[in-house]
Amino acid sequence: MPWHVWYNNQQPTTNNQQPTTNNQQPTINNQQPTINNQQIMVQLLVKEESKDWIAIASSLSAELTTTAVERDTKAGLPDVEIQRLRESGLLPLVVPKEYGGTGATWMEALKIVQELSKADGSIGQLYGNHLNLTALGHVSGTSEQKEGYYRETATHNLFWANAINTRDSRLKITPDGEHFRVNGIKSFGTGVAIADLRVFSAVQDGIEVPWLFVIPNDRAGVVSEQDWDNIGQRRTDSDTFTFHDVLVKKDEILGYPHPPNHPFSTFLGIIAQLTKTYVYLGVAEGALTAAKEYTKTQTRPWITSGVDSANKDPYILYHYGELWTQLQAAIALSDRTLTQVQQAWEKETSLTVEERGEVAIAVFTAKTFATRVGLEITNRIFEVMGTRSTASKYGFDRYWRDLRTFTLHDPVDYKLRDIGNWVLNQELPLITQYS
Repeated sequence: MPWHVWYNNQQPTTNNQQPTTNNQQPTINNQQPTINNQQIMVQLLVKEESKDWIAIASSLSAELTTTAVERDTKAGLPDVEIQRLRESGLLPLVVPKEYGGTGATWMEALKIVQELSKADGSIGQLYGNHLNLTALGHVSGTSEQKEGYYRETATHNLFWANAINTRDSRLKITPDGEHFRVNGIKSFGTGVAIADLRVFSAVQDGIEVPWLFVIPNDRAGVVSEQDWDNIGQRRTDSDTFTFHDVLVKKDEILGYPHPPNHPFSTFLGIIAQLTKTYVYLGVAEGALTAAKEYTKTQTRPWITSGVDSANKDPYILYHYGELWTQLQAAIALSDRTLTQVQQAWEKETSLTVEERGEVAIAVFTAKTFATRVGLEITNRIFEVMGTRSTASKYGFDRYWRDLRTFTLHDPVDYKLRDIGNWVLNQELPLITQYS
């Protein structure tokens, strides 16, 4: 069962009774992030005067590009990046206008994920996750949680992060009066250490499905082990977290969606898959852009090419032509799929099982192709730049390291199997956290 399916009519129980959700809004950290007057002015100007969010994202992407190599080498907390996102006004992007947000569509939002990922795969992943999580109450929560979390995100400019990873079942939740206590370990806490709101999944003895809960960043007993030391996505700070008798209030547990037992209650998992696809596209696009600049200014033609500059070398031109074509095909396929996803999202409770499954197949197709194309581009850029481009000071390897790390989130082999099973047998994919 997927993490976001809450229609099994079970909730963590106290004395065999389900926790009731009252009309109070979700509990949010009372100590909001400190924002100075200058930052508030920036946010107000962005929200009230600018409607070109792609331009804002492009400007931020260009800024982050200048420090990308340094930040990749340093790794650690993405504090600078999240603060710049907060100042840019991009955090409440998908919060509907009626709750105080920007009201952007997923079509607009994921193109911004792509734009940010050109500069830094880590910030693209963190921002993409944040967007998905801001809508979590919409599909997996009560109507009160949906409204409450949307409003709090927009009002206080909150950043979300998570360690859901239902394959890691070491985190346990147990009843404690009318509330709950959580103990154990949870891995892959991407951006959690710096998030305002943190989403985790935990299991309760005797209950098959893991439960989601949302807690503020000042909740006592949550400890980051600071153990994220991977080759790529180094600024996601995806640490392991240890819980020591952490309080979780009953209203912080997500559920139920309304209506329950409906395809829309699992649809955010499909959006999360496509969000990752746009991170891949952005990283690949950033790699090709960086390679172009280097080739035009630093690369020398081969001695038997018969030309006096690298940008006239016939084989360099051939490689650029091939890589460019592949990238444009991947972007076009993903953009077509994004339109399907937006249309499905807008159907909400009128979405059928068949429609959900067919959109899932479209997303799997785009994600698989973007994975293959992205790995190809980030590897082959060195063929059009030459030996000197491998110098550490350039950091061109970070594109491949980021993409290689993030594309292992779930095996594309299983995506291809599901696609093939649909093509040949018209069988829709099994609903899981990854599908």
